Amino acid sequence: MLYRIERLLLDLACCAILALGLLITVSVVLRITVNSGVPDTIVMVRELMVAAIVLPLAAATTARAHIVVEFLSNRLSVRMQGWLVVFGGLFGLLALSPLLYAGWREVAHTLESGSYYFGQLNLPKWPGRMLFLIGMSFCWLRLLLLVIADVRTLQAGGSPALSETTSSIFEDEEKS
Repeated sequence: MLYRIERLLLDLACCAILALGLLITVSVVLRITVNSGVPDTIVMVRELMVAAIVLPLAAATTARAHIVVEFLSNRLSVRMQGWLVVFGGLFGLLALSPLLYAGWREVAHTLESGSYYFGQLNLPKWPGRMLFLIGMSFCWLRLLLLVIADVRTLQAGGSPALSETTSSIFEDEEKS
């Protein structure tokens, strides 16, 4: 079930990137041809960038596609490398927790106050805030599940890098 949600978030991020490209292209073409542009382009681009960056974080976490520095850790034993992976996951959970709290407060505040961006379209602020919270929440949840699976794998004598929970979200497509 979580894989499907991660795939949906990844697809939404792809749609956001396509919308970004289309919006910027249309705005530039209108600016060149008729000396006008799409109203509130800057606001829409800013909100779409949040979606494009934050929504695929859970899928990247599932695929363990985050940046890692291995030149020192590769010299350690496999078991020690596994515990470093767990430590990194725990550190990530702690680092994401304040972002989740702030995201939740911001969503609650914008929904309560009905805040909007000042501009020609008066776009509401809550959709971008909500997308941020959703993306970060699923990333945190996936990271928590990976840490739990990694600890279990290490306790059973295996290596977290070989854990079945780390299968890529893209493998589902290859199987079907």
